[in-house]
Amino acid sequence: MKRQKGIALLLVLWALALLSLLLGGLAGWVQLETRQGLWQRQHTQALLAAEAGMNQAVQALLDKAHRPRWIADGRGMPLRFDDAQLVVGVTSERGKLDLNAAQVEDVARVAQACGASRNQAAQLAKALQARRGGDEPPLRVIEELRQLPGMTQVLYNRLLPEVTLWSGLDRPEPAFATPLLKRALNMPNQAAVGGDPGDVVTIQSQAQLPSGYSARLQTTVLLNPSEGNAQPYRVLRWQE
Repeated sequence: MKRQKGIALLLVLWALALLSLLLGGLAGWVQLETRQGLWQRQHTQALLAAEAGMNQAVQALLDKAHRPRWIADGRGMPLRFDDAQLVVGVTSERGKLDLNAAQVEDVARVAQACGASRNQAAQLAKALQARRGGDEPPLRVIEELRQLPGMTQVLYNRLLPEVTLWSGLDRPEPAFATPLLKRALNMPNQAAVGGDPGDVVTIQSQAQLPSGYSARLQTTVLLNPSEGNAQPYRVLRWQE
């Protein structure tokens, strides 16, 4: 009888230990879900605030009275949306090298300025030349640059801020070009203040909530896409 009671007690203790483990795991799972839900909510709020900053910039650029305040060389402008602090900058696509319109020799120079070897730059220029004159269409999305021969992830990351598909210019506008482009293409120094950024711009919007959560949004937009269009702009590229 004593032996049976001892076995029963061991079974009860084992069951209690197992139940404690299960309850502890459940409590940890609930806590994790709560944290993830809080992060998702805060991240969504920050992202919506960043989108609001982008829309404020678009409205200002569409307003001739406010447009001159936005110097399209990427400099940040502090704004607020509800309790979120925003930093919003505008960059003119006219200050970038158009991969479908620029001379391939200029593309090779810029690639080398971004760290490409001479052989990599030559491969890239040759591939672009083939896209323009062959059966393949020119680049349609900027991410196609990553697939060209001679391209590496490091070189792609360095080239991306310097190139575009939407200016239509054979050379960047010096007023909006980065120092790297000016050096690589031997362009004069010109101030962006008072310059016309054109109708295609990239807007960088970063929002931070009082809790410390932040989100960043980068969009390339076409302003005034067509007369009679209900939308004041069209998104060409969207990155969160």
